[in-house]
Amino acid sequence: MDISILFEYGWVLLLLIALEGLLAADNALVLAIMVKHLPEEDRKKALFYGLAGAFVFRFASLFIISFLVDVWQVQAIGALYLLFIAINHIVRKLVFKNKEENKIEKEKKKSGFWGTVFKVELADIAFAVDSILAAVALAMTLPNTPLPNIGGMDGGKFLVIFAGGLIGLVIMRFAANMFVKLLHSRPGLEIAAFAIVGWVGVKLAVLTLGHHDIGVISHDFAHSTVWKLIFYTILIGIAAAGWFLTKEKKESQTAA
Repeated sequence: MDISILFEYGWVLLLLIALEGLLAADNALVLAIMVKHLPEEDRKKALFYGLAGAFVFRFASLFIISFLVDVWQVQAIGALYLLFIAINHIVRKLVFKNKEENKIEKEKKKSGFWGTVFKVELADIAFAVDSILAAVALAMTLPNTPLPNIGGMDGGKFLVIFAGGLIGLVIMRFAANMFVKLLHSRPGLEIAAFAIVGWVGVKLAVLTLGHHDIGVISHDFAHSTVWKLIFYTILIGIAAAGWFLTKEKKESQTAA
């Protein structure tokens, strides 16, 4: 396999791991609120069942999406969904933060063990859809590889998406605390992560508009090096803004 293709795939995998880590930390906080009313042993079991369900659903949904990924209607729905969850999360985080946290906490206290497990599974499914759509949008413009197709997708693209999702699950289970601490010290990273999800939605929208059956913009541009450079430059800019713009806030809080 060409070294440039390996480099491009490695770069996308690193981006997926970073994005999955930040999203997994936010997801872990939600799951922690969901199960914290349970006894410790039940809490661990509920999270384990949720993790197992999330793994099965991610693989199954990725396999299904692989057959539909070139359908422009699916791309359009995916783009709108990613833009919606990004805007919705950022607005709730900035405007309705306390109300949302109180609402979640009150609702979860009413659930028994299996009711909590069911809600954890539903939350894991929602998290899986978010991350898989974002991963698919990131991987769509990668070059094809000599690997055989898996489902309806090039084997290399399928494996890099699956690897990113699998690592995201591992992070959610074992390394979430590290990312939670990072989000506490750099709260802007959480908003930046969802801004990146929205920007990935824009990328999927560009792919949709450049689809052969739509033709609103040039198909060549949607898959061009110029667009890739624009996309990754802005993506890195969003991540850098999330990191550096919260540094002053952290220092002022420490001084206070």
